[in-house]
Amino acid sequence: MKHKKGNDINGWLVVDKPQGMGSTQVVNFTRRIFNAKKNGHAGTLDPFASGVLPIAFGEATKLIDFITDGEKEYEFTIRFGSETDTADCTGAIINSGGKIPTADEITRILPQFTGKISQTPPAYSAIKIDGQRAYDLARRGQEFAIPERQITVFDLQFLSLKNDCADFKVRCSKGTYVRSLGRDIARALDSYGHLSSLRRTKCGLFTLNDTILLENLKNMVYVERALLPLETSLRDIAVMAVSEVEASKLKQGQALSPRGKEDFSSASIAAAVFNGVLIAIVRVEENRISPIRVFNL
Repeated sequence: MKHKKGNDINGWLVVDKPQGMGSTQVVNFTRRIFNAKKNGHAGTLDPFASGVLPIAFGEATKLIDFITDGEKEYEFTIRFGSETDTADCTGAIINSGGKIPTADEITRILPQFTGKISQTPPAYSAIKIDGQRAYDLARRGQEFAIPERQITVFDLQFLSLKNDCADFKVRCSKGTYVRSLGRDIARALDSYGHLSSLRRTKCGLFTLNDTILLENLKNMVYVERALLPLETSLRDIAVMAVSEVEASKLKQGQALSPRGKEDFSSASIAAAVFNGVLIAIVRVEENRISPIRVFNL
C-alpha cells in the first residue's frame, strides 16, 4: 500500500485569505508549509474576496461540515452603475446605468433582503449543473439556467454611502452568495450594481481574531504553534465524558446506551471525550448514542 507523503498533523489553521488567491491555492500553500499529509478548507472564498478561511489538517477534516454548515458574516461594498457577469469587480460588464440611490432609499429596501429569501447564484459559481460546475459552463460560453435557492439572512446592515459605493454588513446562512445579494439589492433600487469588495469576518465559530496572515506564517520557525486544536471548532457542542470501554466501542463504530447520560437528553449531538482526548462526535437519541465522526488521536 502506498502511503501519502508528509507529516501527520491535526488541527485548524485559520487564515486571513488575501485578495487574488483562490481557496485551493491556500490549501496547497499551507500543506507545503506544514509538510502535511492531508488538509482542506471549510467554506470557499472567491479569489477576489478576503478574510476568514479555516483550513483543516488531518483529523480536523472530519469536522469541516460543522464549520461550513454554520453562520457566516461578511462586510461588502456595492458599486452602483454597472452589473457584471460575475456579480463582482472581476467580471465583464453586462448592464450599465441606473440611478445612484440615496441612503434613505437603501435603508427602506433592506427588509426585503432579511429573513428567508430566494436568490439565484451567479453564473460564475461552483453550483453543479448536470454534473458540471457553472463557472466551467460560463467560461465556455454555454447557456444554462441556475435554479433559485432559499437562504436566510439573519441580519443586514447598511453602513455608509460615498459617491457610487455603499458599504454593508451581513450575517447569513450556509449557501448564501453575497455577490447575488449585492446584485439584487441594486436591482431593487432601480439600478445596476456589483461587489467591489468582499471580506468574510466570521465562518462558523472562527472570527478574524483567530486568523493568521500567510506572510506571517512563512516567517514562523515553528509553524505548528499557529494551529488550533480540533475542539476549537466545537465550542458550542456539549462535552460528554466517556469511559475507556465506551471510547473503545465508539472507535469501533458501536453505539452506547444512554443510561447514566440523561443530562444529554436535550442535546442532539455531543463531543465524546476520554481523558481529555476527543474520541467521537455522537448523535444523542432516546434509546442510543451513535458515533457520527470517529477520531484517531
